[in-house]
Formats: sequence, structure tokens, C-alpha cells
Amino acid sequence: MVARSSQQVAVVGSGHWGRNLVRNFHQLGALRWICDVRQAVLDELGPAYPGVRLTRDFGQVLADDEVAGVVLATPPAKHAEQATAALDSGKHVFVEKPLALRFSDGAAVVEQARTKRRVLMVGHILEYHPAVTRLKEMVQAGELGQLWYLYSNRLNLGKIRQEENILWSFAPHDLAVIMRLVGRAPESVRASGGSYLQKAIADLTVTDMAFQGGLRAHVFVSWLHPYKEQRLVVIGDKKMAVFDDMANSGKLRIFDKGVEWQQGIPVPRHAGETAPDLDTTEPLRIECQHFLTCMEDGSQPLTDGASALRVLRVLEASQRSMAQGGAPVLMDDVN
Repeated sequence: MVARSSQQVAVVGSGHWGRNLVRNFHQLGALRWICDVRQAVLDELGPAYPGVRLTRDFGQVLADDEVAGVVLATPPAKHAEQATAALDSGKHVFVEKPLALRFSDGAAVVEQARTKRRVLMVGHILEYHPAVTRLKEMVQAGELGQLWYLYSNRLNLGKIRQEENILWSFAPHDLAVIMRLVGRAPESVRASGGSYLQKAIADLTVTDMAFQGGLRAHVFVSWLHPYKEQRLVVIGDKKMAVFDDMANSGKLRIFDKGVEWQQGIPVPRHAGETAPDLDTTEPLRIECQHFLTCMEDGSQPLTDGASALRVLRVLEASQRSMAQGGAPVLMDDVN
């Protein structure tokens, strides 16, 4: 029997991803409510989680004083409104990415959390992946040397959204990790994309980020791809790293490769590769436990409101760039 957590939550939205949150919070002994507007979903999940309350009424969740935190896995268009309502009712909030579909709406939610003195955490799950945690440690320790550039591919023939485009659906994960590794936001962004299935809803986008000091990064996302790829490449002047989340083993590989100058000629250097041992805990389990810990002791989440706003600012700048035919957009102009 799973021990009951002192911090009880309600998972609101129990579709494809919400079910994973339901599973994890239940296994952590913290699941009090499953809320979904679809009765068929509740009828399906109810028998699997005996003792957990079921409702289609979000207001019923907010009225329950035993609920310390609300976990939102609803469509992104509802995130800002529902997060605000939950904060107003005195609940801590864990909201799946993106926090909002406009930077101004996200900023309002962050301010509301500050005013209400409640935890606001955003589900940028890759930041809790053991491979990313290890990679971040290596970057901060200087093991890769000075970072030169990073790129990330997140591709699939997967679920196609009708509310937000691929940029807002897929790219938040990669943008969050890149900025965490670099340690700052870019100075400017330019982006391009293509819409093939639905007018004005991009099916693929490429976002190019320029950072202070000359470092560059780009993110390619698409839901029109013949196979699933989730790969991040980090190039430093000492070593290179590849995080391949689709690999069965060796998800993080460190390449002792680079370029050396010999008599004024750049010569590639190849000195082998390693695959660090990693924690095998499910990243979502780590993320869910982190939310419970933050609620209990009042600590600041790794993926807090401020980090969510950094991602929203890049998303909005990218959207503006696409609307302007790929023209660069200065980050200072997004507010």
C-alpha cells in the first residue's frame, strides 16, 4: 500500500498526458481528485484508482480545502485562466507547458502566485531528466569547455493540435533546457515555419537564437516527420555532448572530440566517447515529487514562474519573427 502524502492534489485534465500525471501522483500517495470534462474518461479511470474522487466540475476541486495543489494538464488555451482561479482559491499550482499562450497572460499568473504566496511550477519535464541534470553539471563544471552552439530536434508524426502551433506545443521543452544550459536568455530570435495541414497553424518551425558572446542555438520541431526524434547536441571547445531521449541506453554520450590547430591548419581531434551512468528514475516521477516537496517546505521550484516567462518570451519573439517573414526580433522588445 502506498503511503498517503501530506500534500494532496487534484489532476485536472486526464487525457493523453494527464493520465501519466494521475499515475505518478497516485503512486506518490498524493492523488485526491481526477477532474475531466469528459464523463467517459472518468468512467474509464475510476476503477483503476479506487478511493480517488471523480468530477467534471473544476469548481468542486477548488472548493475542497483538503486539496493543497492543482495540477493542470488541460489545453494550453485554458492554462492562464485555470491557474489564476486555482491560485485565487489558495491552491499551489503545477501547470503543464506552456504556462500561457501570451507572455502578458503568463506574467499575470506569475504575479498572482507571488501575491498569493503560492508555489507556481511549470511542467518543463526535460529539466528533470537525469541526463539533462548530468549534462548541466558538466557544463557548469567546464567539462565541455566554452559552449559554441547547441541544436535540438523534436520531431514526430504525432498528435496534431488545433489550438496552438508546433512551436508552442513542442518547442518549450527544448527552449527551457537550452537556456538552462547556457545560463541566460538569448539577445535576439528569428524563426521560420510552414503550415500545410491547417491555415495559419505551423506544422514545423525552426527557431534560431543568438546569445551574447556569439553563442548560437537552434530548435527544429515538427509533427510531420516519418519517425520520432528527440535529440539535443551541445558543442563546446573541449568536448561535445549528445542527449538522445529515444536511445534505449546511453541516452547521454560525451564525445572527446574537437578541433586543434596544427601549423595554422584546423585538424579534427577524435579521442573516444563515454556514456555516464544515469539515475533511471522516470523524469515525470522526479518532477511530481519536486512539486510535492516545494508545496510542503515552500521551496522555489526549479521550473518556476520566472523560468516559464523566459520560455514564453522566446516563444512570442519566435512567433513575431515568423509573422515578419523571419526577421530577427530583439528579446527586449517582448513584454
